[in-house]
Amino acid sequence: MQQCDVSALRQHHLRSRSCRRARDGSWLSRRPRHRLLRPLRRLGLHVDRRELQERRGRRRDGDGEPGGQVRAAAGPIRMNEKIDIDPRDATPLDLSWFERQGESTGLAAAARPKASRVALLAHCGTGNLGDEASIASVLDNIRRRAPGVSIVGVTMDPDDTRRRHGIPSFAMRQQVFPFQSEWSASDQPAERGTLTDRLKAWAKRSGPLFRIGNALRHALITRPAQFVRETVFLGRSAMLLCELDMLVVCGGGQLLDWGGPWAFPYTLFKWILLAKCANVTCVFLNSGAGPLDGSLSRWFVRRTLGMSDYISLRDQASGDLLRKIGFRGKMKVFADAVWGLRVPAAARQRRAEAHAESVIGIAPMAYGDSSRHWVDDDQGYRNLIANLAAFCCRMIERGHRIKLFSSDIWFDSQAIADLEAAIRENDPALAPDRVTREAVSSIDEMFAALSGVDCYVTCRFHGVVFASLLNVPAIALAPHPKVTNLMEALGLSEYCVDISRCEAEDLTAKAERMLANADEIRDRIGRNVADLQDMLARQFDELFLGDREDNVKKTN
Repeated sequence: MQQCDVSALRQHHLRSRSCRRARDGSWLSRRPRHRLLRPLRRLGLHVDRRELQERRGRRRDGDGEPGGQVRAAAGPIRMNEKIDIDPRDATPLDLSWFERQGESTGLAAAARPKASRVALLAHCGTGNLGDEASIASVLDNIRRRAPGVSIVGVTMDPDDTRRRHGIPSFAMRQQVFPFQSEWSASDQPAERGTLTDRLKAWAKRSGPLFRIGNALRHALITRPAQFVRETVFLGRSAMLLCELDMLVVCGGGQLLDWGGPWAFPYTLFKWILLAKCANVTCVFLNSGAGPLDGSLSRWFVRRTLGMSDYISLRDQASGDLLRKIGFRGKMKVFADAVWGLRVPAAARQRRAEAHAESVIGIAPMAYGDSSRHWVDDDQGYRNLIANLAAFCCRMIERGHRIKLFSSDIWFDSQAIADLEAAIRENDPALAPDRVTREAVSSIDEMFAALSGVDCYVTCRFHGVVFASLLNVPAIALAPHPKVTNLMEALGLSEYCVDISRCEAEDLTAKAERMLANADEIRDRIGRNVADLQDMLARQFDELFLGDREDNVKKTN
């Protein structure tokens, strides 16, 4: 067999025309060059081919630009060679494209190169003041520890986030849902169970033509259009993430499958995946987990957490659930981020003032309302409203006033209207000022409303948190174990009731006992809240004082 001279073949290859072009970094043919530049233009990057060729020629000849003489003397670029790039050669990202598409508000000014750029991702913008308070608390704590940081929001409603928090915001999903117009209540109680509604429900359940037509429409029109829009949206999201240093997932219950696996789980998965592709540090900050019932939802959550650099949860039950679904990574348990929120001084001052008469705040929830809640139990919802109305009438007879307001300003608005109508139906002669609706649309207004009550009955996790921050005793109607766990952590488990077993007599007894022992309960709440706030302060110091990316690696 003839021996092959490897060194001779290599020398022949190095002398060939194609190799000389590759080694010298010289011209590309017109078609490959066009294929390289075309996707850059689609991404909004302006590339002038003539200027690029002129710069390449000047650098090769050693004329016109700093560094050209060094490159000409050094010879062609070799494999694995370190080179210095003139910053003036780099074309900045054209963020005005976001403005033209309407997906970002003021993002171009906030995403310019700075010392550090952080995005806060939260499912807020839906009218849930608990989620708004989470992002407000994280925003305030980061700014106090790193004043020069540039922060943008990634939320469900960018316009609402910009108005509430004063930061530029980007949509976390391709479609912004009009939560306010969809969930805001009318002044009249909701009509349910009419013949028309029952016929519509029957047609959806059993009508074969309806099912076939709906399936064809989704297969031929809806799904392909959604795929195209989602692909475009992912490209825009990737461009945003390329301008960031850190992505912080904040908010309350983020790790759940409300709305199915393609809602919360997929949204978090795609953002974390794109962030890791852009080499962005990913932080899950004091999130809550559950419910996670679907297998695809659990898969999304496991993969999402597996790609994250730092994970902290707000309670041990969330950690137990994540272990149960198969996640084996590192996790830490702290407290909900809202505990780190600073209460307005005006609300504290008003809280310290004496009230002329006892006031009880009531926050009903649309639990079981099939038109709003994922639990389809209209009879259970009617029982809840009836028992709350009977409880309110009993407390009014004992000389208390009733104020109706909730921390979920749109979702629970119809429940408030239904409760007020039920109270006045039970007692038509009731004076108008004995039951009033408190106007609440912001965090400050929520604290202002709470500062004027002696006891607060709420169905919301963050309703309990808001009340405790002002040292207002709260009775919880728990729709989820997270509320039960929170009341146990505050030492108020005897004042927690399962929302599906709510009875007027039991609520009345608990409210009377709470008002009688108010001083002792306030002392208990104050001690527990102080411990939670100290824990959060240490966590924020570890994460955001100094180099944020290094802190994440050290604390994980």
